Amino acid sequence: MNFRDLHPNIRLRICVGFVQRLLSVMLMPLLVIHLAALYGAATAGALTLAVAVAGIASNFLGGHLADVYGRRPLLVAGEFGATVCFALLALANTPWWSSGVATFVLFLAHTCAAQLATPAADAMMVDVSTPENRPLVYTINYWSINVAFTVGALIGGFLYEGHFTQLLAGAAVACSLTTGVIWRWISETAPAGSRDAATGPGAMLRGYLAVARDRLFLKQLTAAALIAAVEMQIGYYIAVRLADEFPRQTLATIGSWAPAVDGVVILGILRAVNAALVVALVLAAKNLLVRASERTRLYAGIAVFTAGYMVWAVSNSAWTLIAAAVLLTLGEIASIPVRQTLLADLVPAHSRTKYMAAYALNARAGLLVAALCVSVGAFVPAVGMSLLYGTAGLAAILLYRSLLRARELQAKPEATGPVLSRSS
Repeated sequence: MNFRDLHPNIRLRICVGFVQRLLSVMLMPLLVIHLAALYGAATAGALTLAVAVAGIASNFLGGHLADVYGRRPLLVAGEFGATVCFALLALANTPWWSSGVATFVLFLAHTCAAQLATPAADAMMVDVSTPENRPLVYTINYWSINVAFTVGALIGGFLYEGHFTQLLAGAAVACSLTTGVIWRWISETAPAGSRDAATGPGAMLRGYLAVARDRLFLKQLTAAALIAAVEMQIGYYIAVRLADEFPRQTLATIGSWAPAVDGVVILGILRAVNAALVVALVLAAKNLLVRASERTRLYAGIAVFTAGYMVWAVSNSAWTLIAAAVLLTLGEIASIPVRQTLLADLVPAHSRTKYMAAYALNARAGLLVAALCVSVGAFVPAVGMSLLYGTAGLAAILLYRSLLRARELQAKPEATGPVLSRSS
């Protein structure tokens, strides 16, 4: 099976998602920088926090609405809202009308529109995929995400000065095209009879309380949050440690050319190596790892990924850090499609978008833990932080071990007896 064999909705969702992520990576940091230039770093930080909180609330609302009205209406509404917001943002940052207040309000509105549609988009990928092709679907999607991140960051970085308004206007045009694609070609995929009959805040609260009582899902959320907390260390504790402790050193000597790097430069190199390897290897890895079982790819992938971060937490050798970057990227490539497939297999169809909305909290939890680790790292030596990462990785493996077992029980209830309740 290849990309052309997948359901048309999946193919379109991956392509539309590529454009959405490229625009997000390209413009969201620039909007924060723009607000900081207008109001100062402290105020911009508070405004950004408000946007993040509003995005989380919209994500939960979207999870409920997509279970009531279906996936397609939320996708169309979210993309149309993003189009309008980008167009008005471009207008609010022209020589004729420059408004910081409008920029913030539209930034907030765009985030809400985008997050409103995210659970529906995630659920649609599950609706029209099968257990057999989900590893391929999530592998291609993972590759697309990383290409979008790389290209978006480069475009935004190079064109921010002097071209901010043009970038916003271009984003509005791109979003109008993706809105048309969704409206014209993407079909409804909510399973028959799965839509919630009840509407309103009470129904939404009851639905999410049911999700919160699902112990299988809470295990998945915890495992994902543990991995996210380790992954985000590159932007927090590890970044601080390298900036403070990494000694300036020469990478190589080629004739008279001897490039030297400090902690900030090596941090950029590590991130670039990770992104480049993901883009270059993730599709090839699908064929290279085809003979390995899901269990092997999951356990070994998380173990290797965690080991790489453990090295990053303690080493001050440039080439050792680069080797660890290669190692952890291979682990990331091996495990992520399996983890996403496992989530898709275990989430109940009748409230899929609510589960997808709640699952997004793993990144928020990981971000919180990563931020706390900066403070912890001020008192705990590097070796202790490395062991902390190792503990998180081991806990994630043990949680996924129980989840794999639960999936086996669900798949063969007649052979193993009654399946344990999801809330037990």
